[in-house]
Amino acid sequence: MSPEIGSIAKVTPPPPKGFALWNLGFRPFYLLASSYAALAVLFWALQYAGAIPAARARSPAWHGHEMLFGYTLAVVAGFLLTAVRNWTSRPTPSGVPLMLLAALWVAGRMLVLTPWATAAAVVNAAFPVAVAIGIGIPIVQSRNQRNYFFVALMLLLGLAVLAFHLGSQGALTWPQRASLQVGLDVVLFILAVMGGRVIPMFTNNGVPGAAATRHPVLEKLALGGVFLVLAADVLQLPLGIVGAIALVVAAVHAARLWLWQPWLTFGTPIVWVLHVAYAWIVVYLVLRGLAALGVVSGLLAAHALTVGAIGGLTIGMMTRTARGHTGRPLVADRAEVICYVLVAAAAAIRVLGGIAAPGAYMATVVVSGACWSAAFALYAVRYWPILTRPRLDGKAG
Repeated sequence: MSPEIGSIAKVTPPPPKGFALWNLGFRPFYLLASSYAALAVLFWALQYAGAIPAARARSPAWHGHEMLFGYTLAVVAGFLLTAVRNWTSRPTPSGVPLMLLAALWVAGRMLVLTPWATAAAVVNAAFPVAVAIGIGIPIVQSRNQRNYFFVALMLLLGLAVLAFHLGSQGALTWPQRASLQVGLDVVLFILAVMGGRVIPMFTNNGVPGAAATRHPVLEKLALGGVFLVLAADVLQLPLGIVGAIALVVAAVHAARLWLWQPWLTFGTPIVWVLHVAYAWIVVYLVLRGLAALGVVSGLLAAHALTVGAIGGLTIGMMTRTARGHTGRPLVADRAEVICYVLVAAAAAIRVLGGIAAPGAYMATVVVSGACWSAAFALYAVRYWPILTRPRLDGKAG
């Protein structure tokens, strides 16, 4: 008897047709961010190693600016434009308005490589302000007071990037490094907020037997501690004070992570990637405290945050939210696990390799950059059809 007789053959529906890139914020910004992360870091690493002629883009200031206000801000924008629609049940920019937002971001990436410093400043500062407006309208209309602060944080990022450009032009007596640090603090606060909201929930939903918990007092201390670090950096307090604050806050975040039971997640890649990335926040805060004492380089501390925490949490959320908002199972496939491992390796090589083998610093930078670029290039290729096609379930978004 053939298997079709007496039974209903399981038929896999054909993939949806149509072009859906401009349906919702995560689609263009995840694709732009991943493509740019792959190309910009590869370009930077090759120039840093002297493999291609040096140019304006070899500047550490350019590298820091683009990874923070370029890549990271694009991922944050894509995430918030998508999440706010769910939080408020009101529309966020799509179609032509979303195209214009993406064009504004692309223009910012191009202008920083030109002599047109004023135009670069205006455009790059305008992007987070435009995102703040895009999420602020539905948040205010729905009186979603719990998330008002996201609008304020995006505006603060706009001020940070503007201060960076004005400082580089000598129009403001504020160092570029301070602008980058304040921007990193704001992003760290966003990561701490969203990590606390979603990592315990994703752990309990995805790992049988997990009992990830949140302690109210610990939550307030964790977020308040990050805000205190931000305030210390804005006020330009002495390094010793900032370092002491960072070490105390590191202990609080370590206790927070412990309550989420990360050791139970290693069989579930789409969950463990978030735990590993959050652990880098603890490492960053410890290294920042040690850097203030002159024990380690401040650059290694910064890369613990940027490569380890930001890189890990963004690649993890870019896969999970893209899957969820396109109607796909919340399970990482082989390509996605490779992305997770490559980003984790990039962080370990850049930070731990830089500490253990300072004589091979150049090699650690180049190898770390190669791992990072490979991870995000793989994401961009893997997710192009996912991000450009309609949802599998036929829903809007």
